[in-house]
Amino acid sequence: MKYVSPTAANRWLIAIFFATTLASCASGGGSKKAGNDYATLLRNAEAQLSAGHVEQALVGFNAASQADPTRKEPWLRSAQLQFDAGNYGRAIVAAEEVLKRDPSDKVADSVLTVSGLRVASKSLARLQGNGALSSSTAQKEARDLVTSLRNTMGSDFVAGEDAKPVRAAPKPASRPSKKPATAPAAQPKDDNPFN
Repeated sequence: MKYVSPTAANRWLIAIFFATTLASCASGGGSKKAGNDYATLLRNAEAQLSAGHVEQALVGFNAASQADPTRKEPWLRSAQLQFDAGNYGRAIVAAEEVLKRDPSDKVADSVLTVSGLRVASKSLARLQGNGALSSSTAQKEARDLVTSLRNTMGSDFVAGEDAKPVRAAPKPASRPSKKPATAPAAQPKDDNPFN
C-alpha cells in the first residue's frame, strides 16, 4: 500500500469539492431554483392580494424582491399598495427602488411625485395649525414649493380653476342716525364692493 501524506489528501479533497461545486453551478440547478422561488413568491403575493390580504401580499412582495433583487415588479406592486393605503413614506421608498431598476417607469414616477406632494401638503397643514408657518424659513420653503408647482403644473393648477381673487371684507353698514330721514338723492349704483 502506498503512503499518501495528509497534505496531498487535503488537496485532493479540496479539488473534488471545487469540481462538484463548479459542476452544479454549470448545470444551472442553483439559478433555476432561485428563478422558481421568485416566480412562486410573486404568484403567492398576487394570490394574497386577490384574496384581499394586503398585509400578507406586502410580505410576499418583499420576499420576492429579496429572492431576485434585480426585478422591479415586487417593488412596483408594493409602491402601489402602500400608496393606496395612504402610507406615502413607504410608497416613496418602494417607488425609488423601482426607479433604481428602471428610471423610465412612469407608474413609479407618478407614485413618487404624488406621494411626495401629499406628504408636503400634510406637513404644511400641520405647520399652519401649529402656527409654525409664521417663521420666515417656513414661509420661504412654502413659497419655493408653490413656485415649483407653478413651474411644473402651471399657474391655473396651483391656484385652482375655481379660485377667485381674495377680496377685502365689506365695511359694516353705518347705523342710522336718529335725525328724521329725508329721502336721499338717487345715486348711480356702483358694483365695486371696495367703495
